[in-house]
Amino acid sequence: MRMEPIILASASPRRAQLLDQIGIPYRVVVSGEAEHTGQTDPAAVVRELSAQKAGHVAAGISSGVVLGADTVVAKDGMILGKPADRQQAKEMLQELSGGWHSVCTGVTIILKQDGEERVHTFSCETGVKVHELSDAEIEAYLDTGDPFDKAGAYGIQGPFGAHVDEIRGDYNNVVGLPLAAVYLALKDLGVLKI
Repeated sequence: MRMEPIILASASPRRAQLLDQIGIPYRVVVSGEAEHTGQTDPAAVVRELSAQKAGHVAAGISSGVVLGADTVVAKDGMILGKPADRQQAKEMLQELSGGWHSVCTGVTIILKQDGEERVHTFSCETGVKVHELSDAEIEAYLDTGDPFDKAGAYGIQGPFGAHVDEIRGDYNNVVGLPLAAVYLALKDLGVLKI
């Protein structure tokens, strides 16, 4: 695989680890600007927010590739973001207990070269089924501190993985980046050469 390092417009250590996993070179640049959306559909929300993240960073460079991403958890059409506190995390976990929910990640890749800009935005959705959680299981998971910086108050790659019965779709998407789709998009844009 031959390619120049891309710019990852995300402070997420999980997204960085996923790029490391498949050998995509990158450097992290976070805009620090807040993103806003009027959208309510989870897929539309993450596409718009990923485009804003990538766009803020791309505005500061003359050439290169910027990758922005945003992930939300949704249950029955309701978006569950990052919990503000322990009580909100507990309520989210109670909501997810015993059923299916969706994890949507939006990705925007911006390629700037020779005075031109190409923008490719897409989203991926993965279904996740969580077994019935007891109050004790929820409290024990909250005690790990793991839920508090994650959409939907959990990370599938950590201790919460013990509570996931089944997934439909890309596991990596639940972690924070649909790797196969990103790989193909970089290849289609001519950024990644084999």
